[in-house]
Amino acid sequence: MPTNKIEYKGLGRRKSSVARVCMSPGNGKFTVNKIDLNEYFSNNIFLIQNLQQPLALTNTLKGFNIEVKVTGGGFQGQSGAIRLGISRALVNVNADYKKILKKEKMLTRDSRKKERKKFGKYGARRSPQFTKR
Repeated sequence: MPTNKIEYKGLGRRKSSVARVCMSPGNGKFTVNKIDLNEYFSNNIFLIQNLQQPLALTNTLKGFNIEVKVTGGGFQGQSGAIRLGISRALVNVNADYKKILKKEKMLTRDSRKKERKKFGKYGARRSPQFTKR
């Protein structure tokens, strides 16, 4: 028997993190990699508020059950990837949300990544100390 489960999906990327977000109508249950949100981000209030921003802007904080699979990067990058994934999923829910989210720059992919190390340098740009004599 097929179930008529409504799901809205969104993909978010930030630094080297990739988040696949799956939203379904519900009571506000939020899981990341099958772990509760607060437990996964170890109650880091800044990161949790950051990724819940699109839900707060559209007043849908308790309206959806959200399941996220996130890989790569650290907690900061993963939080940003989840935020973008949620924003894209919300646009799939209701096209009117696009105007609100775009105004707050929630639909913009932050393309900044770590610059690679170059030969002859100590990092990406740091040069060896210059000696005059």
